[in-house]
Amino acid sequence: MARREFLKRLAALGLVVGAGSLMVLPRELWAMAPEAAPPPVVAKVIGANYARITGEAVQALGGMKKFVNPGEVVVIKPNISFDRPPELGANVHPEVVRQVVELCLEAGAKRVKVFDHPAYDPRKSYKISGIEAAVKGIRDGRVSLDFVDERRFVQVKAEKAKILKTWHYYQDVLEADRFINLAVAKHHSAAGLTMCLKNMMGAIGGNRRALHVSLPQNIADMNLILRPDLHILDATRILVRNGPSGGRPEDVEVRNTVLAGADPVALDACGATLFGLKPGDIDHIIRAFEGGRGEMDLNKIKFV
Repeated sequence: MARREFLKRLAALGLVVGAGSLMVLPRELWAMAPEAAPPPVVAKVIGANYARITGEAVQALGGMKKFVNPGEVVVIKPNISFDRPPELGANVHPEVVRQVVELCLEAGAKRVKVFDHPAYDPRKSYKISGIEAAVKGIRDGRVSLDFVDERRFVQVKAEKAKILKTWHYYQDVLEADRFINLAVAKHHSAAGLTMCLKNMMGAIGGNRRALHVSLPQNIADMNLILRPDLHILDATRILVRNGPSGGRPEDVEVRNTVLAGADPVALDACGATLFGLKPGDIDHIIRAFEGGRGEMDLNKIKFV
């Protein structure tokens, strides 16, 4: 079910009143997406031209037109968490972000919104990361780089969640026709690693610090509601220690790799191997797999 149609049906049932209200998801409308996990197909491309390998990864999956239809509103959520330049590996590389935006425009998107909800000053993060210049440099009226409007978080009740039964989710994500997740592969002091699954923290509101208690299950639970159509994992540079913020060049390894797919668990499972880890070493990957969000068995993942 398309997200926009999902919200129309909720509104018809009187379940959406406005920002800040409780959005109840009955079983037949639960989570605005099919409950079956997407196919565990991962595209992996290596090269020094980050825009090119991003485009090749998407093309290996069937091209952006497989994910975005003409006239649709697309929300892209890159990891722009910290005021760090690209070489420090704390955010998605700006060339990756720009390429994905351009691919959406070429596919005929009516509107492309780019945003993140960092814990610190987003103005500094957007600018120093290079993502502000990359997005604004496209110079297309259909594209916007947005700051989060706290009034646009709505409460969502997820009856199938184990812990995160009710939480605040960003309305722009829920309303978008298509949702694309741009994650960066890096060490995380609390989660072990942050990649596709953990990146959904940037699409929720509320007291996010409180979620660090039972963090693995909370990450898995929010991914029951937040179901991007496409995930792209930026491993062009990986932050191997002192994450998630980093700050030292010696903490970064250049891998020149981009992975893409519709299964966030499969992508995170593959991403873990870049750090010399097994998928089962990361608790939230296990919890998301157990919750039916994707495949963590590397032998069952198809590479294209």
